[in-house]
Amino acid sequence: MTHESSASPLIFGGAAQSPRAALPTLPPLALYIHIPWCVRKCPYCDFNSHTASPVLPEEEYVDALLADLDQDLHAVYGRELSSIFFGGGTPSLFSAEALGRLLKGVEQRIPFASDIEITLEANPGTFEQEKFVAYRALGINRLSIGIQSFQEEKLKALGRIHNGDEAVRAAGMARQAGFDNFNLDLMHGLPDQSLDDALSDLRQAIALKPTHLSWYQLTLEPNTVFWNQPPTLPEDDTLWDIQEAGQALLAEHGYAQYEVSAYAQPGRPARHNLNYWSFGDFIGIGAGAHGKLSHPDGRIVRTWKTRLPKDYLNPAKSFKAGEKALTNEELPFDFLMNALRLTEGVESRLYPERTGLSLESLAEGRRVAEQSGLLQVEPSRLAATERGQLFLNDLLQTFLS
Repeated sequence: MTHESSASPLIFGGAAQSPRAALPTLPPLALYIHIPWCVRKCPYCDFNSHTASPVLPEEEYVDALLADLDQDLHAVYGRELSSIFFGGGTPSLFSAEALGRLLKGVEQRIPFASDIEITLEANPGTFEQEKFVAYRALGINRLSIGIQSFQEEKLKALGRIHNGDEAVRAAGMARQAGFDNFNLDLMHGLPDQSLDDALSDLRQAIALKPTHLSWYQLTLEPNTVFWNQPPTLPEDDTLWDIQEAGQALLAEHGYAQYEVSAYAQPGRPARHNLNYWSFGDFIGIGAGAHGKLSHPDGRIVRTWKTRLPKDYLNPAKSFKAGEKALTNEELPFDFLMNALRLTEGVESRLYPERTGLSLESLAEGRRVAEQSGLLQVEPSRLAATERGQLFLNDLLQTFLS
């Protein structure tokens, strides 16, 4: 796809935009690797995940991932990787041997930063002590463990394959395997969940002393079992009470909120996710993976890969399902949709650096958002107020008027 350009000014947020400039510097580069298989598909999950067969095609899939990466290399020549994230699905279903071959192949193609962060998603039901020691030896230095709840009835309602005891043991096993940096994924607003239930889960998670907590509300997404057969969820008042009390509890124990649903101990935010939300670049490989790459001439291109594993593994089919060069009209919203999720926002200078557009192009939208109490009045930063974080969609709309 060719880059769409225009000689005439474009209008966004009420302000005229000049044609986009070349980017002064390229942003940090990350790699997302999608492993699409799970033991069982959860009823709330709308991710690209598929029930695994008894024997996974590890060797064929690793070959495909490296071939997929080869096709993206021309766009990242001379750059290094700041982070890698294995997402899914359940990446911990893959053997250490398969992941080791993959990581070696990636490093042969793109150099790793000396302090690279490499995260692997895992579920408690797939934890094996020996496997996780081997993962750590490969250089994987961060785990993200999908707990969701510690309570048996809630786990059953969510269709999870692990139990509460396994969830508790998982954190200890991660630490014993040498991971001093790990995230726990925890949901709230679960079917028939009370305030006490939610805080009990959160207290148990905090007691396990993870460096990072992803704590987010269950939502019913299209194309899921829960969408078609909705469970009974807590009333809005209860959801609000859970959110307020939970955030206070996390802050009390030293977990600072830095994004809508992300909380970290000092110095421990997820670097991969920070790069994503601050409009950094990332290659996406694997079935259904998405990527975003900036080019020195100012082009910014989003890509997406073939979704079904059988098609991704089919040599007759292309890895890439599509790509789109972002236009001047689309870029501001795309940038702000990510950056304003961060509780501290981003430095204003990042906007021209990452988009090639001038700050003046946001002037009218900023004025309206500041007057509405949704955006902080701070010239050096683009950051939502507390009210703006609660009404993020309303805040973003001010930049579309």
